[in-house]
Amino acid sequence: MMRDHEYVLRTVEERDIRFIRLWFTDVLGFLKSFAITPAELEAAFDEGMGFDGSAIEGFARLQESDMVARPDPATFQILPWRPGEQGVARMFCDIMTPDGEPFAGDPRQVLRRTLARAQEMGFTFYVGPELEYFYFASSSSTEPLDQGGYFDLTPLDIASDLRKRTVFYLESMGISVESVHHEVAPSQHEIVLRDTDALTMADNVMTARLAVKEVAQEAGLYATFMPKPVQGAFGSGMHTHMALYEGDRNAFFDPDSEYRLSKVAKAFIAGMLLHARDITAVCNQWVNSYKRLVPGYEAPVYICWARQNRSALLRIPTSMGGGGDIRVEFRSPDPACNPYLAFALMLSAGLQGVADNAELPPPASDNIYEMTVAERRASGIESLPEDLSEAIAAMQRSELVRTTLGDHLFEFFARNKLSEWEAYKSYVSPFEIERSLPVL
Repeated sequence: MMRDHEYVLRTVEERDIRFIRLWFTDVLGFLKSFAITPAELEAAFDEGMGFDGSAIEGFARLQESDMVARPDPATFQILPWRPGEQGVARMFCDIMTPDGEPFAGDPRQVLRRTLARAQEMGFTFYVGPELEYFYFASSSSTEPLDQGGYFDLTPLDIASDLRKRTVFYLESMGISVESVHHEVAPSQHEIVLRDTDALTMADNVMTARLAVKEVAQEAGLYATFMPKPVQGAFGSGMHTHMALYEGDRNAFFDPDSEYRLSKVAKAFIAGMLLHARDITAVCNQWVNSYKRLVPGYEAPVYICWARQNRSALLRIPTSMGGGGDIRVEFRSPDPACNPYLAFALMLSAGLQGVADNAELPPPASDNIYEMTVAERRASGIESLPEDLSEAIAAMQRSELVRTTLGDHLFEFFARNKLSEWEAYKSYVSPFEIERSLPVL
Protein backbone atom coordinates (compact mmCIF):
# COMPACT_ATOMS: atom_id res chain seq x y z
CA MET A 1 0.00 0.00 0.00
CA MET A 2 2.83 2.40 0.84
CA ARG A 3 4.39 1.71 -2.58
CA ASP A 4 1.03 2.66 -4.17
CA HIS A 5 0.96 5.88 -2.14
CA GLU A 6 4.51 6.73 -3.21
CA TYR A 7 3.73 5.99 -6.86
CA VAL A 8 0.72 8.33 -6.79
CA LEU A 9 2.63 11.14 -5.09
CA ARG A 10 5.56 10.80 -7.52
CA THR A 11 3.30 10.65 -10.59
CA VAL A 12 1.32 13.71 -9.51
CA GLU A 13 4.53 15.69 -9.20
CA GLU A 14 6.18 14.39 -12.39
CA ARG A 15 3.07 14.77 -14.58
CA ASP A 16 2.08 18.18 -13.18
CA ILE A 17 -1.34 16.99 -11.95
CA ARG A 18 -3.17 19.96 -10.45
CA PHE A 19 -6.38 18.31 -9.25
CA ILE A 20 -7.21 14.83 -7.99
CA ARG A 21 -10.87 13.91 -8.16
CA LEU A 22 -12.10 11.55 -5.47
CA TRP A 23 -14.83 9.33 -6.93
CA PHE A 24 -17.52 7.25 -5.24
CA THR A 25 -21.10 6.26 -5.97
CA ASP A 26 -24.37 6.79 -4.21
CA VAL A 27 -26.81 3.96 -3.58
CA LEU A 28 -28.45 4.36 -7.01
CA GLY A 29 -25.10 4.13 -8.80
CA PHE A 30 -24.61 7.77 -9.73
CA LEU A 31 -20.98 8.82 -9.77
CA LYS A 32 -20.08 11.48 -7.19
CA SER A 33 -16.87 13.44 -6.96
CA PHE A 34 -15.01 16.24 -5.26
CA ALA A 35 -11.53 17.47 -6.04
CA ILE A 36 -8.46 18.01 -3.89
CA THR A 37 -5.10 19.59 -4.69
CA PRO A 38 -1.77 17.74 -4.56
CA ALA A 39 -1.01 19.43 -1.24
CA GLU A 40 -3.86 17.44 0.36
CA LEU A 41 -2.87 14.04 -1.02
CA GLU A 42 -0.78 12.74 1.88
CA ALA A 43 -3.47 13.73 4.37
CA ALA A 44 -6.09 12.03 2.20
CA PHE A 45 -4.11 8.78 2.28
CA ASP A 46 -3.42 9.00 6.00
CA GLU A 47 -6.78 10.22 7.30
CA GLY A 48 -9.22 10.44 4.39
CA MET A 49 -11.10 13.54 3.35
CA GLY A 50 -14.23 14.61 5.18
CA PHE A 51 -17.45 15.59 3.41
CA ASP A 52 -21.16 16.10 4.09
CA GLY A 53 -22.85 12.73 3.51
CA SER A 54 -26.37 14.09 4.03
CA ALA A 55 -26.28 15.56 0.50
CA ILE A 56 -25.72 12.12 -1.10
CA GLU A 57 -28.64 9.79 -1.92
CA GLY A 58 -28.86 6.99 0.64
CA PHE A 59 -25.88 8.07 2.70
CA ALA A 60 -26.76 9.70 6.00
CA ARG A 61 -29.36 11.79 7.78
CA LEU A 62 -28.56 15.41 8.55
CA GLN A 63 -27.83 14.68 12.23
CA GLU A 64 -25.18 12.06 11.32
CA SER A 65 -23.85 13.58 8.15
CA ASP A 66 -20.07 13.53 8.57
CA MET A 67 -18.41 11.03 6.22
CA VAL A 68 -14.81 10.32 5.23
CA ALA A 69 -13.67 9.43 1.70
CA ARG A 70 -10.54 7.29 1.81
CA PRO A 71 -8.90 7.09 -1.65
CA ASP A 72 -7.78 3.73 -3.01
CA PRO A 73 -4.33 4.41 -4.53
CA ALA A 74 -4.58 1.30 -6.74
CA THR A 75 -7.30 3.13 -8.72
CA PHE A 76 -5.21 6.21 -9.51
CA GLN A 77 -5.45 7.19 -13.18
CA ILE A 78 -4.99 10.40 -15.15
CA LEU A 79 -8.19 11.48 -16.92
CA PRO A 80 -7.44 11.49 -20.66
CA TRP A 81 -10.30 13.83 -21.52
CA ARG A 82 -8.72 16.61 -19.45
CA PRO A 83 -5.77 18.80 -20.53
CA GLY A 84 -2.41 17.05 -20.94
CA GLU A 85 -0.70 19.88 -19.06
CA GLN A 86 -1.80 20.77 -15.54
CA GLY A 87 -3.92 17.66 -15.73
CA VAL A 88 -6.57 15.98 -13.63
CA ALA A 89 -6.46 12.50 -12.10
CA ARG A 90 -8.97 10.36 -10.24
CA MET A 91 -9.10 7.77 -7.49
CA PHE A 92 -12.06 5.73 -6.29
CA CYS A 93 -12.78 5.96 -2.60
CA ASP A 94 -14.10 3.77 0.16
CA ILE A 95 -16.49 5.69 2.41
CA MET A 96 -15.83 5.52 6.15
CA THR A 97 -17.49 6.88 9.27
CA PRO A 98 -15.54 9.46 11.32
CA ASP A 99 -14.46 6.68 13.72
CA GLY A 100 -12.83 4.75 10.88
CA GLU A 101 -15.46 2.06 10.32
CA PRO A 102 -16.69 1.15 6.81
CA PHE A 103 -19.90 3.05 6.10
CA ALA A 104 -22.91 0.76 5.74
CA GLY A 105 -24.37 2.82 2.90
CA ASP A 106 -21.33 2.63 0.62
CA PRO A 107 -21.98 0.34 -2.39
CA ARG A 108 -18.25 -0.35 -2.79
CA GLN A 109 -18.14 -1.68 0.77
CA VAL A 110 -21.11 -3.97 0.03
CA LEU A 111 -19.17 -5.55 -2.83
CA ARG A 112 -16.01 -5.78 -0.70
CA ARG A 113 -17.93 -7.70 2.01
CA THR A 114 -19.40 -10.13 -0.50
CA LEU A 115 -16.01 -10.72 -2.13
CA ALA A 116 -14.55 -11.40 1.32
CA ARG A 117 -17.18 -14.12 1.81
CA ALA A 118 -16.18 -15.65 -1.52
CA GLN A 119 -12.53 -15.53 -0.48
CA GLU A 120 -13.37 -17.38 2.76
CA MET A 121 -14.87 -20.12 0.57
CA GLY A 122 -11.67 -20.18 -1.51
CA PHE A 123 -12.94 -18.25 -4.54
CA THR A 124 -12.16 -15.11 -6.54
CA PHE A 125 -15.05 -13.70 -8.57
CA TYR A 126 -14.36 -12.55 -12.13
CA VAL A 127 -16.87 -10.72 -14.31
CA GLY A 128 -16.94 -9.38 -17.87
CA PRO A 129 -19.89 -7.10 -18.77
CA GLU A 130 -21.18 -6.08 -22.19
CA LEU A 131 -22.40 -2.48 -21.97
CA GLU A 132 -25.03 -1.44 -24.52
CA TYR A 133 -26.01 2.18 -25.04
CA PHE A 134 -27.45 4.68 -27.54
CA TYR A 135 -26.08 7.83 -29.17
CA PHE A 136 -28.60 10.62 -29.79
CA ALA A 137 -28.34 14.20 -30.99
CA SER A 138 -29.28 15.52 -27.54
CA SER A 139 -30.71 14.48 -24.19
CA SER A 140 -34.16 15.71 -25.28
CA SER A 141 -34.47 13.65 -28.47
CA THR A 142 -34.27 9.99 -29.44
CA GLU A 143 -33.62 10.67 -33.12
CA PRO A 144 -30.99 8.09 -34.17
CA LEU A 145 -27.69 9.00 -35.77
CA ASP A 146 -27.83 6.00 -38.12
CA GLN A 147 -30.06 3.19 -39.35
CA GLY A 148 -27.47 0.49 -38.78
CA GLY A 149 -28.03 -2.97 -37.34
CA TYR A 150 -26.04 -5.68 -35.59
CA PHE A 151 -22.30 -5.45 -36.44
CA ASP A 152 -23.02 -3.00 -39.27
CA LEU A 153 -20.27 -0.72 -40.52
CA THR A 154 -21.86 2.20 -42.32
CA PRO A 155 -19.95 4.70 -44.51
CA LEU A 156 -19.00 7.94 -42.76
CA ASP A 157 -20.37 6.51 -39.51
CA ILE A 158 -19.59 9.11 -36.85
CA ALA A 159 -20.25 6.50 -34.14
CA SER A 160 -17.26 4.44 -35.31
CA ASP A 161 -15.00 7.36 -34.44
CA LEU A 162 -16.77 7.83 -31.10
CA ARG A 163 -16.30 4.16 -30.21
CA LYS A 164 -12.63 4.29 -31.24
CA ARG A 165 -11.98 7.39 -29.12
CA THR A 166 -13.74 5.78 -26.14
CA VAL A 167 -11.48 2.73 -26.41
CA PHE A 168 -8.39 4.98 -26.54
CA TYR A 169 -9.53 6.75 -23.39
CA LEU A 170 -10.27 3.55 -21.49
CA GLU A 171 -7.07 1.77 -22.47
CA SER A 172 -5.03 4.82 -21.50
CA MET A 173 -6.58 4.36 -18.03
CA GLY A 174 -5.62 0.70 -17.85
CA ILE A 175 -9.08 -0.66 -18.72
CA SER A 176 -8.91 -3.49 -21.27
CA VAL A 177 -11.59 -3.50 -23.95
CA GLU A 178 -12.37 -6.81 -25.63
CA SER A 179 -14.48 -5.45 -28.51
CA VAL A 180 -16.82 -2.67 -29.65
CA HIS A 181 -19.51 -2.81 -32.32
CA HIS A 182 -22.86 -1.55 -33.55
CA GLU A 183 -25.78 -3.26 -31.84
CA VAL A 184 -29.19 -4.37 -33.16
CA ALA A 185 -31.14 -1.11 -32.93
CA PRO A 186 -30.39 2.06 -34.93
CA SER A 187 -27.83 4.20 -33.11
CA GLN A 188 -27.26 1.47 -30.50
CA HIS A 189 -23.74 0.33 -29.66
CA GLU A 190 -21.89 -2.05 -27.37
CA ILE A 191 -18.56 -2.03 -25.57
CA VAL A 192 -17.32 -5.30 -24.05
CA LEU A 193 -14.90 -4.96 -21.14
CA ARG A 194 -12.33 -7.74 -20.69
CA ASP A 195 -13.06 -9.75 -17.56
CA THR A 196 -11.28 -9.01 -14.30
CA ASP A 197 -12.02 -9.22 -10.58
CA ALA A 198 -15.44 -7.86 -9.64
CA LEU A 199 -14.30 -4.84 -7.58
CA THR A 200 -11.98 -3.62 -10.31
CA MET A 201 -14.73 -4.24 -12.86
CA ALA A 202 -17.32 -2.26 -10.93
CA ASP A 203 -14.87 0.67 -10.92
CA ASN A 204 -14.27 0.07 -14.63
CA VAL A 205 -18.01 0.12 -15.43
CA MET A 206 -18.39 3.46 -13.68
CA THR A 207 -15.40 4.81 -15.61
CA ALA A 208 -16.62 3.40 -18.94
CA ARG A 209 -20.07 4.95 -18.57
CA LEU A 210 -18.49 8.34 -17.94
CA ALA A 211 -16.00 7.94 -20.80
CA VAL A 212 -18.78 7.08 -23.28
CA LYS A 213 -20.69 10.20 -22.24
CA GLU A 214 -17.57 12.42 -22.29
CA VAL A 215 -16.71 11.34 -25.85
CA ALA A 216 -20.27 11.95 -27.03
CA GLN A 217 -20.32 15.39 -25.41
CA GLU A 218 -17.04 16.30 -27.13
CA ALA A 219 -18.82 15.63 -30.45
CA GLY A 220 -21.88 17.66 -29.44
CA LEU A 221 -23.95 14.49 -28.99
CA TYR A 222 -25.53 12.60 -26.12
CA ALA A 223 -24.97 9.01 -24.96
CA THR A 224 -27.48 7.22 -22.75
CA PHE A 225 -27.51 3.94 -20.84
CA MET A 226 -31.28 4.16 -20.35
CA PRO A 227 -32.57 0.57 -20.68
CA LYS A 228 -35.34 1.27 -23.21
CA PRO A 229 -35.24 4.79 -24.68
CA VAL A 230 -36.93 3.99 -28.02
CA GLN A 231 -40.42 2.55 -28.40
CA GLY A 232 -40.39 -0.60 -30.55
CA ALA A 233 -36.59 -0.92 -30.61
CA PHE A 234 -34.32 -3.31 -28.76
CA GLY A 235 -33.37 -2.16 -25.27
CA SER A 236 -29.88 -1.90 -23.77
CA GLY A 237 -28.62 -4.68 -21.53
CA MET A 238 -25.49 -5.41 -19.56
CA HIS A 239 -25.00 -9.13 -20.15
CA THR A 240 -22.47 -10.17 -17.52
CA HIS A 241 -20.10 -13.12 -17.87
CA MET A 242 -19.15 -14.65 -14.53
CA ALA A 243 -16.66 -17.21 -13.26
CA LEU A 244 -15.27 -18.32 -9.91
CA TYR A 245 -11.56 -19.03 -9.70
CA GLU A 246 -9.54 -21.03 -7.19
CA GLY A 247 -6.12 -19.47 -7.66
CA ASP A 248 -5.46 -19.67 -11.40
CA ARG A 249 -7.96 -22.50 -11.94
CA ASN A 250 -11.45 -21.88 -13.29
CA ALA A 251 -13.66 -23.49 -10.63
CA PHE A 252 -16.56 -23.75 -13.11
CA PHE A 253 -14.67 -26.19 -15.36
CA ASP A 254 -14.77 -29.98 -15.13
CA PRO A 255 -13.73 -31.80 -18.36
CA ASP A 256 -15.36 -35.05 -17.20
CA SER A 257 -18.75 -33.59 -16.25
CA GLU A 258 -21.85 -33.08 -18.37
CA TYR A 259 -21.62 -29.79 -20.26
CA ARG A 260 -18.08 -29.48 -18.78
CA LEU A 261 -19.69 -27.73 -15.78
CA SER A 262 -18.18 -28.49 -12.39
CA LYS A 263 -20.23 -29.22 -9.29
CA VAL A 264 -19.46 -25.66 -8.16
CA ALA A 265 -20.72 -24.21 -11.46
CA LYS A 266 -23.94 -26.19 -11.36
CA ALA A 267 -24.68 -25.15 -7.78
CA PHE A 268 -23.78 -21.52 -8.57
CA ILE A 269 -26.20 -21.44 -11.52
CA ALA A 270 -28.88 -23.13 -9.43
CA GLY A 271 -28.44 -20.48 -6.71
CA MET A 272 -28.84 -17.68 -9.22
CA LEU A 273 -32.00 -19.28 -10.63
CA LEU A 274 -33.45 -19.65 -7.13
CA HIS A 275 -32.78 -15.99 -6.28
CA ALA A 276 -33.26 -14.42 -9.73
CA ARG A 277 -36.54 -12.73 -8.81
CA ASP A 278 -35.08 -11.48 -5.52
CA ILE A 279 -32.14 -9.65 -7.12
CA THR A 280 -33.98 -8.23 -10.14
CA ALA A 281 -34.89 -4.96 -8.40
CA VAL A 282 -31.18 -4.13 -8.09
CA CYS A 283 -30.04 -5.46 -11.47
CA ASN A 284 -33.00 -3.66 -13.13
CA GLN A 285 -33.67 -0.76 -10.81
CA TRP A 286 -35.68 1.71 -12.91
CA VAL A 287 -39.32 1.82 -13.99
CA ASN A 288 -38.00 1.92 -17.54
CA SER A 289 -35.99 -1.29 -17.01
CA TYR A 290 -39.17 -3.35 -17.35
CA LYS A 291 -39.96 -1.92 -20.78
CA ARG A 292 -36.87 -3.85 -21.91
CA LEU A 293 -37.73 -7.10 -20.08
CA VAL A 294 -40.56 -8.11 -22.40
CA PRO A 295 -40.83 -10.97 -24.94
CA GLY A 296 -39.73 -10.37 -28.51
CA TYR A 297 -36.58 -8.27 -28.02
CA GLU A 298 -34.00 -10.89 -26.96
CA ALA A 299 -34.15 -9.72 -23.35
CA PRO A 300 -34.67 -12.60 -20.92
CA VAL A 301 -38.07 -12.92 -19.28
CA TYR A 302 -38.12 -16.54 -18.10
CA ILE A 303 -36.01 -18.01 -15.31
CA CYS A 304 -34.05 -20.89 -16.78
CA TRP A 305 -30.60 -21.75 -18.09
CA ALA A 306 -29.30 -23.09 -21.38
CA ARG A 307 -26.05 -23.90 -23.16
CA GLN A 308 -26.59 -21.70 -26.22
CA ASN A 309 -30.19 -20.49 -26.08
CA ARG A 310 -30.18 -16.68 -25.90
CA SER A 311 -33.76 -16.56 -24.67
CA ALA A 312 -32.61 -18.07 -21.35
CA LEU A 313 -31.78 -15.95 -18.31
CA LEU A 314 -28.46 -17.74 -17.83
CA ARG A 315 -26.49 -19.39 -20.60
CA ILE A 316 -23.11 -21.04 -21.11
CA PRO A 317 -21.37 -19.35 -24.06
CA THR A 318 -19.26 -21.45 -26.43
CA SER A 319 -15.66 -21.39 -25.22
CA MET A 320 -13.24 -19.90 -27.74
CA GLY A 321 -10.25 -19.67 -25.41
CA GLY A 322 -9.54 -23.32 -24.63
CA GLY A 323 -11.29 -26.06 -22.72
CA GLY A 324 -11.09 -24.46 -19.30
CA ASP A 325 -12.64 -21.13 -20.26
CA ILE A 326 -16.10 -21.76 -18.79
CA ARG A 327 -18.25 -18.74 -17.99
CA VAL A 328 -21.87 -18.21 -17.05
CA GLU A 329 -23.64 -15.32 -18.79
CA PHE A 330 -26.35 -13.52 -16.81
CA ARG A 331 -28.52 -11.70 -19.35
CA SER A 332 -31.05 -9.67 -17.39
CA PRO A 333 -29.02 -6.77 -15.88
CA ASP A 334 -29.14 -3.43 -17.67
CA PRO A 335 -26.33 -0.85 -17.89
CA ALA A 336 -28.17 1.68 -15.70
CA CYS A 337 -27.79 -0.47 -12.57
CA ASN A 338 -25.37 0.15 -9.72
CA PRO A 339 -22.56 -2.29 -10.68
CA TYR A 340 -21.26 -2.66 -7.12
CA LEU A 341 -24.63 -3.81 -5.82
CA ALA A 342 -25.49 -5.87 -8.90
CA PHE A 343 -22.19 -7.79 -8.85
CA ALA A 344 -22.52 -8.31 -5.09
CA LEU A 345 -25.98 -9.84 -5.45
CA MET A 346 -25.03 -12.02 -8.44
CA LEU A 347 -22.15 -13.41 -6.39
CA SER A 348 -24.20 -13.76 -3.21
CA ALA A 349 -26.96 -15.69 -5.00
CA GLY A 350 -24.43 -18.01 -6.65
CA LEU A 351 -22.46 -18.58 -3.45
CA GLN A 352 -25.67 -19.43 -1.62
CA GLY A 353 -26.29 -22.12 -4.21
CA VAL A 354 -22.76 -23.46 -3.68
CA ALA A 355 -23.14 -23.40 0.10
CA ASP A 356 -26.49 -25.23 -0.11
CA ASN A 357 -25.26 -27.65 -2.81
CA ALA A 358 -28.32 -26.58 -4.81
CA GLU A 359 -29.46 -28.92 -7.54
CA LEU A 360 -29.39 -27.60 -11.09
CA PRO A 361 -32.55 -28.28 -13.14
CA PRO A 362 -32.21 -29.51 -16.75
CA PRO A 363 -31.33 -26.84 -19.36
CA ALA A 364 -34.01 -25.29 -21.52
CA SER A 365 -33.53 -26.68 -25.01
CA ASP A 366 -36.32 -24.91 -26.88
CA ASN A 367 -37.03 -21.24 -27.54
CA ILE A 368 -38.80 -20.37 -24.29
CA TYR A 369 -40.72 -17.53 -25.95
CA GLU A 370 -42.45 -20.06 -28.23
CA MET A 371 -43.54 -22.35 -25.37
CA THR A 372 -47.08 -22.13 -24.08
CA VAL A 373 -47.82 -21.12 -20.51
CA ALA A 374 -48.67 -24.76 -19.75
CA GLU A 375 -45.39 -25.97 -21.25
CA ARG A 376 -43.38 -23.47 -19.22
CA ARG A 377 -45.28 -24.39 -16.07
CA ALA A 378 -44.68 -28.09 -16.70
CA SER A 379 -40.97 -27.34 -17.11
CA GLY A 380 -40.89 -25.38 -13.84
CA ILE A 381 -39.95 -22.13 -15.61
CA GLU A 382 -41.00 -19.01 -13.71
CA SER A 383 -40.94 -15.43 -14.97
CA LEU A 384 -38.95 -12.42 -13.86
CA PRO A 385 -40.98 -9.62 -12.22
CA GLU A 386 -43.08 -7.74 -14.77
CA ASP A 387 -42.57 -4.28 -13.27
CA LEU A 388 -40.62 -2.43 -10.60
CA SER A 389 -43.37 -2.85 -8.00
CA GLU A 390 -43.32 -6.64 -8.33
CA ALA A 391 -39.52 -6.64 -8.25
CA ILE A 392 -39.38 -4.57 -5.05
CA ALA A 393 -41.93 -6.89 -3.40
CA ALA A 394 -39.73 -9.89 -4.26
CA MET A 395 -36.65 -8.09 -2.96
CA GLN A 396 -38.33 -7.16 0.33
CA ARG A 397 -39.14 -10.82 1.01
CA SER A 398 -35.54 -11.88 0.42
CA GLU A 399 -33.28 -12.52 3.38
CA LEU A 400 -30.37 -12.97 0.96
CA VAL A 401 -30.74 -9.46 -0.48
CA ARG A 402 -31.12 -7.87 2.97
CA THR A 403 -28.09 -9.70 4.33
CA THR A 404 -25.96 -8.84 1.31
CA LEU A 405 -26.88 -5.15 1.16
CA GLY A 406 -27.19 -4.59 4.91
CA ASP A 407 -30.17 -2.98 6.64
CA HIS A 408 -29.19 0.64 5.94
CA LEU A 409 -28.78 0.28 2.22
CA PHE A 410 -31.61 -2.24 1.84
CA GLU A 411 -34.17 0.05 3.51
CA PHE A 412 -33.13 3.16 1.59
CA PHE A 413 -33.13 1.37 -1.75
CA ALA A 414 -36.59 -0.09 -1.19
CA ARG A 415 -38.03 3.29 -0.10
CA ASN A 416 -36.49 5.11 -3.04
CA LYS A 417 -37.74 2.61 -5.62
CA LEU A 418 -41.23 2.47 -4.14
CA SER A 419 -41.33 6.27 -4.34
CA GLU A 420 -40.35 6.06 -8.01
CA TRP A 421 -43.12 3.52 -8.61
CA GLU A 422 -45.73 5.69 -6.89
CA ALA A 423 -44.72 8.67 -9.05
CA TYR A 424 -44.91 6.53 -12.18
CA LYS A 425 -48.35 5.15 -11.27
CA SER A 426 -49.85 8.62 -11.01
CA TYR A 427 -48.22 9.97 -14.18
CA VAL A 428 -50.59 10.55 -17.11
CA SER A 429 -48.51 9.44 -20.08
CA PRO A 430 -48.64 10.52 -23.76
CA PHE A 431 -49.84 6.99 -24.51
CA GLU A 432 -53.01 7.56 -22.47
CA ILE A 433 -53.64 10.99 -24.00
CA GLU A 434 -53.12 9.69 -27.52
CA ARG A 435 -55.29 6.60 -27.06
CA SER A 436 -58.05 7.83 -24.77
CA LEU A 437 -58.56 11.59 -25.03
CA PRO A 438 -60.08 11.51 -28.55
CA VAL A 439 -62.59 8.78 -27.72
CA LEU A 440 -63.48 9.14 -24.04
